[in-house]
Amino acid sequence: MKRICSIYRSPKRAGMYLYVLKSDVLERVPEGLLAVFGKPVHAFNLVLTPERKLQQEDIAEDEYIEHLPEELLRRNDPM
Repeated sequence: MKRICSIYRSPKRAGMYLYVLKSDVLERVPEGLLAVFGKPVHAFNLVLTPERKLQQEDIAEDEYIEHLPEELLRRNDPM
């Protein structure tokens, strides 16, 4: 199975990137994430295959993959 991934960088936070399926564009990215991320700036596209994959992701998964930095995950923690 081959998937084309679009990588976007954050204009607000250095080193923060968003990986989405090229076919989805940014349609499935939650509004809250985009508010923190800023207006995504397209960096490049990458073809992923079982032989060439992202280190922490399984491209065979059909469900939407969403990984947020710990800083964002802790924002809604009770004090």
